[in-house]
Amino acid sequence: MGGEPGRHPAPPTDEPRSAGGRGRLVAVLAVLALLVLGGGAALFYLARTDTDPPATALPSATADSSEQPATQPDVPPSALAPESSADPRFAAVGECVRNEGPAGGRPKLLVTECVPKTYEVLRRFDGATSGEKDAEAKCAEVDGYTDWYFYNSELDTLDFVLCLKLR
Repeated sequence: MGGEPGRHPAPPTDEPRSAGGRGRLVAVLAVLALLVLGGGAALFYLARTDTDPPATALPSATADSSEQPATQPDVPPSALAPESSADPRFAAVGECVRNEGPAGGRPKLLVTECVPKTYEVLRRFDGATSGEKDAEAKCAEVDGYTDWYFYNSELDTLDFVLCLKLR
């Protein structure tokens, strides 16, 4: 027989192989993986910052020291105001907030009904704030305020100051 031993031609295939097909698939999968991981990291960051906002509320320099703070009322807490889950980021002038934070600790304001021992929002300043001194300076221009609250985040467009009056 006239052939070389050990050499056989490759069987014919129906589809020609594409040299770049596998490489393109790997590239597309890598891009999709990066998008999914980046989106997950962004959601994690946003969820973490919403649960623990960097905010401060302190009695102002003009507050009367004989007034009782909202966290130590002479009536039971359940009689102060109904439960609310409204975030102070949405508090508007004329609405009231209450402090659910521990006495002497980090405040936790919630929008609520205007009843005794709550704080009425007299003025709201939206935009960048640099902290306590800035909040105090802004509220010094507001007649009748007793306390202030500020929210300072990494994004200045989310910052605000509330000038409050204890009811």
